[in-house]
Amino acid sequence: MRFLVDECTGPVVARWLRAQNHEVYSVYEEDRGMNDDDIIAKAFRENWILITNDKDFGEKVFRHRHPHKGVVFLRLEDERAANKIATLQRLLDNYANELTHSFVVATEVQVRFARAEK
Repeated sequence: MRFLVDECTGPVVARWLRAQNHEVYSVYEEDRGMNDDDIIAKAFRENWILITNDKDFGEKVFRHRHPHKGVVFLRLEDERAANKIATLQRLLDNYANELTHSFVVATEVQVRFARAEK
């Protein structure tokens, strides 16, 4: 799969995804400081699923109707990289085929999907 990993989600998550044989663009590693509008536009234009823990992307998708190819919002109590990775592992193990064109909210214990208009 193709993932764009937001800067706040971090380079450890990006490296882990690469180790799982996913194609990854890491904002932290490749374009630090990139603004959110540019991030969501790049993800859409280049067919990346965005992984973020920045709640502003929910507003961009649902209020401002920014198009996307999929957004995974990590809403975690524990923001450490190991917990982000464990949450993503569970998400990919159980829902990988449902991520495209979905807005997904993943917590330590729950996954919720909201289909946005294509």
